[in-house]
Amino acid sequence: MDRNTLLLFAGIGGILLLASLIGWLLKHRAGPGPHPVIDNLNARINAWWAMVLVIGFAFLFGNTGVVVLFYCVSFYALREFMTLTPTRRSDYPALVAAFYFALPMQYLLIGIGWYGLFAIFIPVYLFLLLPILSSLGGDTTRFLERTSKVQWGLMIAVYCISTVPALLTLEIAGYEGRNLLLIAWLVIVVQISDVLQYVCGKLAGKRKIAPNLSPSKTVEGFFGGVALATLIGASLYWITPFAFWQAGLFALLVCLLGFAGGLVMSAIKRDRGVKDWGHMIEGHGGMLDRLDSVCFAAPVFFHMVRYWWG
Repeated sequence: MDRNTLLLFAGIGGILLLASLIGWLLKHRAGPGPHPVIDNLNARINAWWAMVLVIGFAFLFGNTGVVVLFYCVSFYALREFMTLTPTRRSDYPALVAAFYFALPMQYLLIGIGWYGLFAIFIPVYLFLLLPILSSLGGDTTRFLERTSKVQWGLMIAVYCISTVPALLTLEIAGYEGRNLLLIAWLVIVVQISDVLQYVCGKLAGKRKIAPNLSPSKTVEGFFGGVALATLIGASLYWITPFAFWQAGLFALLVCLLGFAGGLVMSAIKRDRGVKDWGHMIEGHGGMLDRLDSVCFAAPVFFHMVRYWWG
């Protein structure tokens, strides 16, 4: 890790220490016994400690560590998605291809930096291969619906998430060897936007944006959270190849895409009749519950940065 990376993690550690202290004080003042809101807050803080430590550990191993980390993230995210998606026996060849061919191949292509193939491998070749494999079983019951679910799961959990470590493949003049910081910037801005939208919504939220999809999202929370996250993203321009105003525009873009992604993923959960994708992360639900915003922001961010700077 270079100096800027260490400073960034030191700052994140300081914020988490402050949050842990606030959580402890709230729990101490509330007295013994269960307190759902405070207990949930402390569970989320502890989960953030774990996630930051895992990401920091991966950063210690450089590009290889980050690619392996996101490979594991995609595996668990795809598993969560497919667990909530009803399948039939004739879908097994497509599922095997998704888990044991498409997933490792996508990250292998990113590991060797073959942009020309990893950019279209899943959206083109796998989208054609999966329905072929499903049709071999001869089962036509809800065929289009079943095939699209596997395709959509692969697109979200593998292709979209893989564009985060794909930032390592970019060759940006004057920014050589610092692409890990670009990943850190993207994850921080998108995640802190979610947190600030929630906090602003709790403090001042009155008008709900999409009550049928996500009752906790409000107009006030959306504008307040996106505005604050955009300012934070702009203030972190020093860890990116962008100028202050460019970092602000990119931060606004990924915040808006992250919000839209959260709505889409909430719609899928409501369709499946569940509140969370899973229970892997205490206080945060499943892997996809934390990455729904990143899934939609990362691909657009990657391709725009590659177009303008790569």
